[in-house]
Amino acid sequence: MNKKTNWGQFGTLITVFFFWGFVAASNDILIPVFRKAFDLSQGQSQLVAVAFYIAYTVGSIIYVLLSSINGGDILNKIGYKNGIAVGLGISALGTLLFYPAANTSSFPLMLSALFIVALGFSLQQIAANPLAVVMGDPKTGSQRLSLAGGVNNFGTTIGPLLVSFAIFGTLTAEPSVANIESVKIPYLILGVAFLIVALFLKFSAIPDRIDLDAVTEKTAFDDNKIVHKSSAIKYPQLWMGMIGIFVYVGVEVATASNLPEYLRDRMNVSTDKVAPFISLYWASLMMGRWTSSVGAFGVSKGAQQVLRFVMPYLAFLVFLVVNKIATYDITPFYLYVIVIAVMIAGDIMSKGNPARMLLIFSLMGITSLLIGMLTTGMLSVYAFISVGLFCSTLWPCIFTLAVAGLGKHTNQGSSLLIMMIMGGGIIAWLQGEVADEKLLGIQHSYIVGVGCFAYLAYYAIKAKSVLKAQGIDYDVKAAGNH
Repeated sequence: MNKKTNWGQFGTLITVFFFWGFVAASNDILIPVFRKAFDLSQGQSQLVAVAFYIAYTVGSIIYVLLSSINGGDILNKIGYKNGIAVGLGISALGTLLFYPAANTSSFPLMLSALFIVALGFSLQQIAANPLAVVMGDPKTGSQRLSLAGGVNNFGTTIGPLLVSFAIFGTLTAEPSVANIESVKIPYLILGVAFLIVALFLKFSAIPDRIDLDAVTEKTAFDDNKIVHKSSAIKYPQLWMGMIGIFVYVGVEVATASNLPEYLRDRMNVSTDKVAPFISLYWASLMMGRWTSSVGAFGVSKGAQQVLRFVMPYLAFLVFLVVNKIATYDITPFYLYVIVIAVMIAGDIMSKGNPARMLLIFSLMGITSLLIGMLTTGMLSVYAFISVGLFCSTLWPCIFTLAVAGLGKHTNQGSSLLIMMIMGGGIIAWLQGEVADEKLLGIQHSYIVGVGCFAYLAYYAIKAKSVLKAQGIDYDVKAAGNH
């Protein structure tokens, strides 16, 4: 008998997904502001991404070490919702640092504040991702993860708009009006929100313990071939998936964080006007994740087919409405409906198979970046922004493939995958460095992202054969769904 999704518990859990997205996307507004205020190079400005995403690695290492010292998984001892609440408390401490950092105009303190905020996020991620998977039928676990990601991307859609408004004072301000001291207010408010949600989660009905064997999708398994290893890292699907997470987060973050410089350099878009472009990039992830999550609602097959067309355009409408409210000109973005149709076609072709979806969307990502590098004007802008569409479902695809068959090692595998989120900072910095005009220049620096997608396409093919040898065949599951 299939277990129904507990929507009350799930609705509470996904509030933290919103916060992760809000802060991460807001970094893309801070980068050009800090570059101007502190007179940084494009590579140096990407230290914002480095500080934020490297914290995930540090947090995961601390988690593994403490679990080892305590002789068992920490989350299974303190409880999952307690772990998320502690993570929110750490993030709240990080927001307090924005006050002295803004008052003293200290770039190192700003980076330290972002580092501590993300350090708390790392613990939240380790706990929340497996929870999202098991809060219902394991067969729809990856789709719930996509739905949670869609909420994350609602945060990424409005985050740049609100932070841009807070920094520039008004939506029509000139770049010269930007004031570093104005950064502290939105982050202090965010810190208070962290603490409120931490208390709410502490007394919520979210489970403190989960069945780790339930994280994987048993219907795709051949029990006669399942392998049992002494450590998560000994499973090839996991260590290859770790590299996959590294390059996936890398291309997702690097594309967005270098976009303001491309808009300034090639499109003559001033810093205070980049927010809707950044908002559309992150809204694109929301479009894809809302689309791939339709199976989590428990509706009929026919209704799912209809929702696959409705959900992405509903998410696009959300983008248009919030930007219209923010008084931005949204007419340049209407033609994006055509690009969304390409993503829908890719979703249909994937037939719910995570390996196939990873391959199709990686190839589409490569195509988008090449078009962006070889064209000019709004066509190139659309191409770079559409990377958000093709990154949208890659996290649940990689996560699902990487932890498949890990059983009792699932939490260890999850923490190792979260560790590799550091790719967002390192690859963003790498692209920022090669974007120097003496090297590739900002437009051709996106070749870095092409390399990332190329590995993901390889992983999609390789993981399928590795898992099949272990009795895990997602083609069987996909065939059963259609």
